[in-house]
Amino acid sequence: MKSPKPNLPLRASLGYGLLLVALLLASFTHPLAKRKPTLYLIGDSTVKNGKGKGDGGLWGWGNYLPAHFDTIRIRIENDALGGTSSRTFQTKGLWEAVRAKIQPGDFVIMQFGHNDDGALVDTSRARGTIKSNGEESQNLYNPITKQQEVVHSYGWYLRKIITETKAKGATPVVCSLIPRNVWKDGKVARAIDSYTKWAAEAAKQGGAYFIDLNRLVADKYDREGEAKVGTVYFTSKDHTHTIEAGAMLNAATVAEGIRATKGLALRKYLK
Repeated sequence: MKSPKPNLPLRASLGYGLLLVALLLASFTHPLAKRKPTLYLIGDSTVKNGKGKGDGGLWGWGNYLPAHFDTIRIRIENDALGGTSSRTFQTKGLWEAVRAKIQPGDFVIMQFGHNDDGALVDTSRARGTIKSNGEESQNLYNPITKQQEVVHSYGWYLRKIITETKAKGATPVVCSLIPRNVWKDGKVARAIDSYTKWAAEAAKQGGAYFIDLNRLVADKYDREGEAKVGTVYFTSKDHTHTIEAGAMLNAATVAEGIRATKGLALRKYLK
């Protein structure tokens, strides 16, 4: 006499139970991979020029920064955009797009200033900021957006980004702007009493790390001399945007600044 076959529902339930046990064991032996942090770069064209592919041979340093990091353990996303200031990077919604992606353990490096020096209101850009780190503001009509806009200081916009970065559990790092290829008496011009000063103040007030990129790069330019800097790192047609060699020099300097900043956890991801 043939033994009766086990009923199918019982067999299915036994198989399902074994599958659950296997999955449970796997959860102990193969823990979920830890999410690696992201380093977000924000700024103007001196950080990313021509959508990250150069623009007429001109490059931003953000394109070459990944070469200094162990990108197996950290990812780097360059969200800078040419033509923006600390003000318009926010009013155009670019910062909000980055902020929405930030997660705890991430990092944000910001470098603005070159375009903050523009007019507060005009019909072409309207990207300038009040030249200070104070609480001054002006309620102005923006002819581009055709709306009233409260314009704040350069430092105020940086402090806003710093605060919102920290609120997401990420680490903000402020860089002073890279120097232009402008010389006087054999020395490259520095932004000591303006954007470098305000960036340092904003970083300190907001509790962010600060890298004086303006000074670090200017020191290198001074050592190498006006003739070399003007031909190796820049072209004679543009005194703000570097060519590839200049972008590589600036990226290496950013990495040096990170390495020298005590307490900055980003250092452990450098090569």
